[in-house]
Amino acid sequence: MPLWQAVVLAVAQGITEFLPISSTAHLTLIPWLFGWQDPGLTFDVALHVGTLFSVSVYFFRTWVDLLLLGVGRNPIFAKPPIALEDAAAKRFPPHRTLFWFLVVATFPAGIAGWMFHEQVATTLRHPAVVGSALILLAIPMAWGEKVGRYVKTLYKVSLADSLWIGFSQALALVPGVSRSGATMTAALFLGYRREAAARFSFLLSTPIIAGAALQEGMGLLREGLPPAMHLPFLVGVLVSALSGYACIALFLRYLQFGTFKIFVYYRIILGIIVLALAFWSPLGSAV
Repeated sequence: MPLWQAVVLAVAQGITEFLPISSTAHLTLIPWLFGWQDPGLTFDVALHVGTLFSVSVYFFRTWVDLLLLGVGRNPIFAKPPIALEDAAAKRFPPHRTLFWFLVVATFPAGIAGWMFHEQVATTLRHPAVVGSALILLAIPMAWGEKVGRYVKTLYKVSLADSLWIGFSQALALVPGVSRSGATMTAALFLGYRREAAARFSFLLSTPIIAGAALQEGMGLLREGLPPAMHLPFLVGVLVSALSGYACIALFLRYLQFGTFKIFVYYRIILGIIVLALAFWSPLGSAV
């Protein structure tokens, strides 16, 4: 695998994993559009490890406090450790159940991933599916932007809200849907502020990314790391970690004043282009 291709794919992974535009779609489409070889399982592991590192480092203090609160201990980094975007939340006691809400919300996607792993890795990666999914999720995302009340902070997360967002995350198994896009859209309909929706989405993505890295990593341990992939693997981990961390920080800052409309437009335009190429260009016959 050429090193420059590893850099391109790693940057794409780091950015699109956390923006509501589908990392799986972009990592499927980029090699397809440019005629690159499938980077394979080895590089998938590198990318998942990199993005896991970025989200874990960014939310390290939050995760530590959530775990401590979940087992009845006091937080050590912040009071409250959650919803710091809402100054009013500081008047209330810390949220002692959010950790367990996140655990429960992880189950739908985990079960769906286990049941439909084969389909996700094969037939659902067709560009026609990816293009359609990009467009279809843009519709509820735009609707959620319009009807959202934007009043709830992360402090207000309930068990019912967690389950609703967790089930929406399971839809992201279809390439093109986007895990962050589905979960943030669900949170908008539930009345959450944009930044709170993104924070919950990122926290919820952490165990799912870890599970994907572990599952693929087990396969890599059985097959071994090819000598030619040593450097691309390292580059994939480092570049996806750095780009992912930067994307999280900039995106959360953007959501303090911006909207999801730009991502709605992006998804629709990209989806139309992909469908056109899939059905009316020589590329379509190559898939």
